[in-house]
Amino acid sequence: MLRQQHYMTFVIAALLAVAGWRCEPIVTTFDDIEEAEYYRAAEIITPTTTPDTLLVMTWNIKYGGGDIDFWWSCYDDRVLMTEEEVLDNLDLVAEYINRAGPDILLLQEVAVDSKQAAYVDQMQYLLDHTDSLNYGVYASMWRVQNAPSDGLGRADLGPAILSRWPLDNAERIGLPLRTDQDPLTTYFYLRRCILKATVPQLDNLYVVNVHTSAWQAETKVKHIDRFKDELDNIDTDGGLFVAGGDLNTLPPGSQIMSDFRDTKCGEGDFEGGDYTDEKDWLDDLYTDYDTAIPREEYQSADDQEPYFTYGDKPDSLGFTRKLDYLFTNNIDGWVPGSDSTHQDIASPGTTLSDHCPVSVKIRIKQP
Repeated sequence: MLRQQHYMTFVIAALLAVAGWRCEPIVTTFDDIEEAEYYRAAEIITPTTTPDTLLVMTWNIKYGGGDIDFWWSCYDDRVLMTEEEVLDNLDLVAEYINRAGPDILLLQEVAVDSKQAAYVDQMQYLLDHTDSLNYGVYASMWRVQNAPSDGLGRADLGPAILSRWPLDNAERIGLPLRTDQDPLTTYFYLRRCILKATVPQLDNLYVVNVHTSAWQAETKVKHIDRFKDELDNIDTDGGLFVAGGDLNTLPPGSQIMSDFRDTKCGEGDFEGGDYTDEKDWLDDLYTDYDTAIPREEYQSADDQEPYFTYGDKPDSLGFTRKLDYLFTNNIDGWVPGSDSTHQDIASPGTTLSDHCPVSVKIRIKQP
């Protein structure tokens, strides 16, 4: 996620940081599979019934950054937020979640102990400020004591799952690292992962959350394939899953594959923004499982923009492509017509993230 022209500064600063290392590793490298971290709200609001229809939502919340233009968008060089900014933005995110009312929420880009987000534990804050999401699990995709670039400092960021009901069997499943970087840069770089858990009260429903690489095509397709493999394993074993997240690629049949109106980064900044070679990367997921927005509905639309979930400047330039998804192997699929792409999170003066949520309902059997 660092700009190409900053890599040399990154490497030199990294050497200095390593030289000051003492007791704990400056970078957590993680095992291939390890237990995720469990959270619970300060006040538990116990559901009085177990419904047969659930609302599932996925949302990349941009580390509580709201409409701030960070360096990775190339609209500004902003790196750090104040605590006031983070809490104000998280309050708006929590309010929106409360209005939407998901039973299960998949989040990406959550910060729990990061200088960038003023060290606010966003997992705990959202659990404590949403009406009925009582339990959560978190898996770090980047845990460093001092990120030696752009003043980022300490970082702990990753995906999360929030639920009305207790979660169990939570695992962090590591994804392949980038292969196009020098060893030192790779050491300090993101270590993306899949977050998987079960909901015992819902007949051990699996919830699977992923945030694939936005950069380097070779790595991104490995992440998508590994995500598909994990879903196949659950399906083969007879489990029921809801799964999704930010896959950082476009649906099959997308009308626009490159030259997006909001892309500002040029050559030498960030890769990405051209999905021409990725047009079939999600075919297997769409073929084998049901997606919240059916393939036929998306491909037959004269205007696909109502389904878009990401934009660099959604308040002024709108959402420009779909990167966020929900899938299930439920035999009856999702509840027809229950899907929503929540583009109302962005309006002039109030933008909650550069991604908007996607939600859909599913019917499940009682245990």
